[in-house]
Amino acid sequence: MSLLQAILMGLIQGIAEFLPISSSGHLAIFQYIFKVNTDTGMLFEVMLHLGTLVAVCVVFWKDVKKLFMEGIHLLVDACGNLKTFFVTKFRHGEGEYRRVITNAYRKFVLLILITTIPTGIIGIVLSGVVDTASSSLLIPGICLIINAIVLLIVGSLPGGKKKVKASSYKDAAAIGVAQGIAVLPGISRSGSTISACLALGFDRSFAVKYSFIASLPAIVGANLLELRHLGTAVSSGGNFLYYIIGMVVAGVVGYICIRIMMYVVTNKKFTYFAYYCAAAGVISLIFNFFIK
Repeated sequence: MSLLQAILMGLIQGIAEFLPISSSGHLAIFQYIFKVNTDTGMLFEVMLHLGTLVAVCVVFWKDVKKLFMEGIHLLVDACGNLKTFFVTKFRHGEGEYRRVITNAYRKFVLLILITTIPTGIIGIVLSGVVDTASSSLLIPGICLIINAIVLLIVGSLPGGKKKVKASSYKDAAAIGVAQGIAVLPGISRSGSTISACLALGFDRSFAVKYSFIASLPAIVGANLLELRHLGTAVSSGGNFLYYIIGMVVAGVVGYICIRIMMYVVTNKKFTYFAYYCAAAGVISLIFNFFIK
């Protein structure tokens, strides 16, 4: 992989991760057409996602910081309740259970955790399919067309007024399923999760925030899984430097695109992205069947 390819893939990741056009689909198409070989499996793609993770943290820093702190307090209270349960059960003592969900941020933490569970399960189940799908343009092409149809439907949805307090844990699980399906190249993660949020009656601004913050645990988990390739990447010397450069490019461009996406969702500007995804999907299928 050359430096130029690393920069271009960082650019693609930064743009396509937050705009509803599928970063995985575009990266798969780019790698297929230009015969890019990273030699470290999914590590480079995961590092690109790490760059966009930083962009999310910067844009939503106040929320992320508050969620992290409240998450720790929630864990402490949950452990305290567990201790009380065992003391009451086996030692015949008495104890008072603590109220775990005491504010909106704590509920938001729990909603994100519930979203992450089906995402992780589906991601593991489909991991083999994803590797196979990325080896040709057939699946990315089909999925981009499906993504276009979803965006056209979402563009007509009125949205709702749901925020944290009105959201249910079933809503969180449904969003997790949508996010899990988006591991398929060509299905936009942001597009699928925001679509699910709007279909469930979420406020448009909150739908964007939920979608991007819900990506954080999934990206961190993927990075941990791909650490096994880190030694190979470091030993490759120049390539690992290219990985870092691509990651930085993805983060900077991603920051800009988050701001754009917040405007797009609020103002229902999905139609153009739908047309683009449909065109990209058709072109991918043409390349797959007629151009080798």
